[in-house]
Amino acid sequence: MSLERIDELGIVGAGGGGFPAAVKFKTRVSTVIANAAECEPLLHKDKELLHQQFEPFLRGLLDTMSLVGASQGAIGIKDKYHELIEEIGTRIPSHVSVVPLPDVYPAGDEFILVHMVTGRVIPPGGLPKDVDVVVSNVETLMNIGLDRPVTHKYLTVAGAVKNPVTLRVPVGTPICEVIDAAGGATTDSIGVLLGGVMMARPAASLDDPVTKTTGGIVVLPADHKLIQRHNAPAIQIRRIGRSACDQCRFCTEFCPRFLLGHPIEPHRAMQSLGFDMGQDAMVATLYCCECNLCTMYACPEDLDPKNVCVMAKPLARERGLVFKGDPKSIVPHPMAEFRRVPMRRLIARLGLSDFNNVGPLVDHVFRPREVKLPLKQHAGVPAVATVKNGDRVHAGDLIAAPEQGKLGARIHASIDGIISLERDAIAIRA
Repeated sequence: MSLERIDELGIVGAGGGGFPAAVKFKTRVSTVIANAAECEPLLHKDKELLHQQFEPFLRGLLDTMSLVGASQGAIGIKDKYHELIEEIGTRIPSHVSVVPLPDVYPAGDEFILVHMVTGRVIPPGGLPKDVDVVVSNVETLMNIGLDRPVTHKYLTVAGAVKNPVTLRVPVGTPICEVIDAAGGATTDSIGVLLGGVMMARPAASLDDPVTKTTGGIVVLPADHKLIQRHNAPAIQIRRIGRSACDQCRFCTEFCPRFLLGHPIEPHRAMQSLGFDMGQDAMVATLYCCECNLCTMYACPEDLDPKNVCVMAKPLARERGLVFKGDPKSIVPHPMAEFRRVPMRRLIARLGLSDFNNVGPLVDHVFRPREVKLPLKQHAGVPAVATVKNGDRVHAGDLIAAPEQGKLGARIHASIDGIISLERDAIAIRA
């Protein structure tokens, strides 16, 4: 497997970031970590792939290790999956290890994962390669091992559905069809979160398409507090935060990046709603990983420090503010290990305890009459159509690619059909 081949296949980070894999792997490091932590509540996709698609996953891991010159590989997976860990342990070569992880959130954040696996701390604003590591999602590595264009996405359908499952879905399929494949919703009025519930984005419509980075579809009653929180307008976040924050510091004391030693203090961002926060506090907002733990778990007032940090980031970037300290001065907090948030407590706090926390990978044949593939479903610039209206394509055919020399990813047809070009997407009608 070559970097050129990975680029040709349109492989991007399948865990949510969507960064083009061929660019990410253009480096030299000693260790590749497969991120199987999957710490978002109710999601099971990565664990199911390790169980049912282990051979292509392992091929992809070994190919990636070869590409970056790594002598060691590690698979980070929750220690609660005892049987799966034992199964994997008998099938890996000696230079690959399984690293059991605590069942906490956010173990899947790559900064946290790297520290748990290697003991190293990625510097603020840095990347895993800065500490001699590359991190990749299980499905991304599996796609490399399969050595074929990315036309389908594995995802878990969870929450208020009759049969929570993990499915293989053609990219571009409307989420309403995926929900139907899980038996449909158990309530009439629903809201849908795409991704995990902590870092999700609300679906604007049930016609929203599955993309290369959709790791989960979480269906909840429309009046569920998580639906309300994710749809809260910015003006409400600012107004309530300005009047109600009592600077208790809980948001900061539970922040996983603060506990790593990074200069991020969400309580100071909240303070800025009423006072000039100063440059040091503005720099801190840049290093918020947006895990939402401060907002969804730590804050006793139900305020939203995460989004306050997010809203402050553009101004900090505009001013060119960065961390100027010595990376060697970054030392994890002495209480870091004892402030990890157990998944069971997080699920209870989020009001998800009544939903069935399973997601077996099952076969389901999707036959969508139309798929809609966004031209931007990855980091970088939108892809540009390489087809025209009325063209007939087959699954796996190239239909869009980034402009020469620009960061992006190729897009391939996920079904056979006729092309219809839209402003920011390509539709294929079967």
